[in-house]
Amino acid sequence: TLHEDPNDEAAFTALVETVRTRAAEAHVADAPRAPGVSVETVHRLEAAAGTFSSAIAARMDTGLPWYAALPPDERSWVGLVAQAGFTDFVRWLNDPDPDVLAATAVFSTAPRELMRSVTLQQTVELVRTAITVVEEGLDAVVGDARPGEQVRAREALLRYSREVAFAAAAVYARAAESRGAWDARLEALVVDAVLRGDGEDTIASRAAALGWTLDAPTAVVIGASGEQAPGAVVPRVRRTARAAGGEALVGVQGDRLVVVLSGVADVRATAEELAAAEFGPGPVVVGPVVPSLPVAARSARAALAGVVAARGWPGAPRPVDADDLLPERALSGDATARRALVDRAYVPLARAGGALLETLAAYLESGGSLEACARTLFVHANTVRYRLRRVGEVCGWTPMEPRERFVLQVALALGRLAQTGPAAGREGARQGG
Repeated sequence: TLHEDPNDEAAFTALVETVRTRAAEAHVADAPRAPGVSVETVHRLEAAAGTFSSAIAARMDTGLPWYAALPPDERSWVGLVAQAGFTDFVRWLNDPDPDVLAATAVFSTAPRELMRSVTLQQTVELVRTAITVVEEGLDAVVGDARPGEQVRAREALLRYSREVAFAAAAVYARAAESRGAWDARLEALVVDAVLRGDGEDTIASRAAALGWTLDAPTAVVIGASGEQAPGAVVPRVRRTARAAGGEALVGVQGDRLVVVLSGVADVRATAEELAAAEFGPGPVVVGPVVPSLPVAARSARAALAGVVAARGWPGAPRPVDADDLLPERALSGDATARRALVDRAYVPLARAGGALLETLAAYLESGGSLEACARTLFVHANTVRYRLRRVGEVCGWTPMEPRERFVLQVALALGRLAQTGPAAGREGARQGG
């Protein structure tokens, strides 16, 4: 699960709890408590500490390519971790109480930033290399002074290596849990910034801190949140977006679910899948696709306005594009929708000439009747039919379709309202004629 979604908080929590539970069970099972090695063996191991540290460093140099590629300061810290591990092993042999087996101290010698350079897999390789080197040289150092001493030393090393493994898992699990919580807070800030329409620089800087790709096509989908817990919805939405070839930022704000889709090949199909599975009852509005995440506020504004205006079109599909709700958005007071209708319908028709605006107005006033419109204009019905087809070619909305006829009627009214003064009115009439 973590491999599929590194930000899955539920998986992080489960991992931490598993580590804690198994570590507790391991301590309960520790009997007898003492590893049973002699004081002489401990002294021999203390005397060989330098030899073991050098051997571990040499083995890491030759056997771990990632270690050789680290900067000098980080190589030094990794070497100190290995040295601290052997020192702590010898100290535990002197005081074999499990409660003082400070395996976590092995990793506390290095700065927290080292975890960003050394992954958990690399840490496992480091621990395996160090334990292997100590195990290979253990028999020679312990010797045959006492019967069974080598076996007891190996058993002690095995118990200690188990504790180190638990400690490594716990350290990285805590770091991952903390990172997941921080990423979730940062993601919420990015989604909130997109909805508020913060500056492009603000959105870009926060998204970059989250590791987000900024230049991918982006669209915002908004609707009611379902009854599921937000912690369960978020990873499912992300998996759906990844299956569509993109990524998703997800925000649950009360009863509203906001999904910012980025790099998705088919936004419409992905939105349909999310609407069916993750959004609650009510309209689900898809904002227009914008070039990048920093300008996603444009898509969010359209989607938010669409959610408000969707009540005006009860028969709207689910999900519905915000651009399909332009007349309802304009009627509800969305200035962007008003400008869009004027710029995309009225202005192109006025500039096209050929009596397109006049024919459209007559057709709308006649209730969509070709014959009545032709009588009003004193032309043949085929002429009206040809001009209406031209209207669809010029602006993209066909007057013969009932829904698109309503869109054009609102656009025509808004275009007339946008004309100011008698001169402008005459100019608009002249362009229409």
